Amino acid sequence: MSKQHFLKGTLILTCAGLLTRLIGFFYRIFLSHTIGAQGLGIYQLLMPMQMLVLAVTTTGMQTAISRLAASSLALGKEKEARDSFATGTALALFLSITTSILIYRHADFFAAEILKEPRTLPLIRLLAFSFPLSTIHTCINSFSFAQQKTGVPSFIQLLEQLIRVGATYLIYLIFLSESREITPVIALGGTLAGECAATLAALFCIGKNFQIHHYTPFHISHPVRELKKLLELSVPLTVNRVLLTLLSSIEVILIPQRLQAYGHSPQEALGIYGVFTGMALPLILFPSTITNSASVMLMPNIAELQALGYSKRIRRVTSQASRFCLLLGTLCCAFFFLFGKPIGTLLFKSPTAGTYIRTLSFICPFLYLNTTLSSILNGLGKPGTCLLHNAASLCIRITFVLTLIPRIGIRGYLYGILLSECTLSALHLHTLLH
Repeated sequence: MSKQHFLKGTLILTCAGLLTRLIGFFYRIFLSHTIGAQGLGIYQLLMPMQMLVLAVTTTGMQTAISRLAASSLALGKEKEARDSFATGTALALFLSITTSILIYRHADFFAAEILKEPRTLPLIRLLAFSFPLSTIHTCINSFSFAQQKTGVPSFIQLLEQLIRVGATYLIYLIFLSESREITPVIALGGTLAGECAATLAALFCIGKNFQIHHYTPFHISHPVRELKKLLELSVPLTVNRVLLTLLSSIEVILIPQRLQAYGHSPQEALGIYGVFTGMALPLILFPSTITNSASVMLMPNIAELQALGYSKRIRRVTSQASRFCLLLGTLCCAFFFLFGKPIGTLLFKSPTAGTYIRTLSFICPFLYLNTTLSSILNGLGKPGTCLLHNAASLCIRITFVLTLIPRIGIRGYLYGILLSECTLSALHLHTLLH
């Protein structure tokens, strides 16, 4: 991949990502005003479940498809690249449909016993329908990245966000007209509508691609061989993501409980958690659109360079990407530290959100750097190393949740995030330098 092609792809993804994040940012403000901080907290409780299901069914296969297809295309093996995509997508879709059925049938158990919040029951049932849809367009996007085509994923990402926001607002108006209580159900309905739109668009794009290249996914040359290669790469990635998601889920479930141990009521604990995850954290993550876009392009790029044996170029790309992330993170750190409090009050009408934003500002350099370094390590075929590093980082955060939140409140968690991100950066850099 040429430097110009890389920069062009990154620019397209960044523009689409920034626009998507901007829409999502105002969408969060809308949700905070309609369903409230407690409603946001209930909504955010579903995120670990969503991440876990996608980790089991899709995330590992997504990366495996992108890496194998990029390597095959670099060597001129176009049919083999498409065979990898078709095989991987079929397996991921089978797993996601099976998981969705299980979750829908046992939604009451997950709401009452796992999340400890009965009000999440209708949300879980709605969420179950979205998993197969998400799997389809995620795998199609990963194949597009392997082809160095960022236009399709950017369009799908933007379309999904627009439909999600529009559908949520429409459901909100319907609820108002019927004098029904405004609950997080409106957000899940919008999410499902966005997934449907993204899937239809992705299927149309991949259908056109197959038609142009006269390819049919029903005539894979060596399906068993392709499946073996995909599993060899995706299984470690899946185990990596599942373990990390389980640790994250434990962390998320523990935070409201430990806040209650500090002295907050259950409603106050959910409200604090909602302000943190639904208001402050999305703002901190907003500039990471740039580094996320570069990381998406880096993974297949690194895999391609490794397949061609260009070690010096890999080192140069790693060095340049790291310096850029550190520079961006430092600038964002200064901005959020200086203006975090007025921004929180202005946008969310919450001084508490402003305080959290200012405290979280210090993680920016490390957070943005870690995204890029993780992508490079996965591109080099080091998912096991990423697993160990991320697990160590999450264990630090969970330790702070268990020990410090009952003593000093949510600040204990903020300090844990800072230390964990610093540790993760150090581990990633140590591995790459050696």
